[in-house]
Amino acid sequence: MNRLEIRELVIDVPGRRDGRALALSVEPGQVWGVLGPNGAGKTTLLHTLAGLRAPRSGQVLIDDRPLLALGRRQVARTLGLVFQERHDGFPATVRETALIGRHPWLSAWQMEGGEDLRLAEAALERLDVDHLAERLVSTLSGGERQRLAIATVLTQAPQIWLADEPTNHLDLHHQSAVMALLAEQASEGRAVMMCLHDLNLAARWCDHLLLLYPDGEACWGPAASMLVPAALEALYGQRLATAEIDGAPVFVPVR
Repeated sequence: MNRLEIRELVIDVPGRRDGRALALSVEPGQVWGVLGPNGAGKTTLLHTLAGLRAPRSGQVLIDDRPLLALGRRQVARTLGLVFQERHDGFPATVRETALIGRHPWLSAWQMEGGEDLRLAEAALERLDVDHLAERLVSTLSGGERQRLAIATVLTQAPQIWLADEPTNHLDLHHQSAVMALLAEQASEGRAVMMCLHDLNLAARWCDHLLLLYPDGEACWGPAASMLVPAALEALYGQRLATAEIDGAPVFVPVR
């Protein structure tokens, strides 16, 4: 099991002054939601945590080891990233794309084996895209591509999940299924951090929240302490009405 630590981290958002340094740990078994308006730095944060962007200052650590000191193969075996947007690099089928998730576990020029194929097919079935296995990715809808992207990370089997808008393009049924999958990953001892635009999904599924404000300020903690109407209204610049359904708070914009 792996712990992701963010130590005095200031992300590099172009055109914005330094904001509050982030200092928190995403522990195995936790589901963190990152909330904030457009341009607050949610995607930049996830890319920084994955080692794809350099911070202005601070460190990212996995089990007390600096991310930048780890080999790329070790990072890829430990950390999985679901991108918000993706582009087709070359023609590939759905099954071939899911099998890319096994590459960190293979040596150079090693072909996928039976166990790799089993993991990929199980992931495709879990994300309800197994019936599309022979289709070219370029022929899929946005929602099908999103489910394939998550299936590919599931095939990768990381201990830490970073998901940027994992419910993007998904219908209501598949939104719920994906959130349940991520919660299940946490229940099995993995650490999960995801950026979300849907406040109500965050309220229902996340046990910790990080609020990123557009001026660089931030606050974080257990979800119950973060789901405060005054803080959320300031976050989005929007008045909210609140209710409770099935034991979880629900937030509705007020005209």
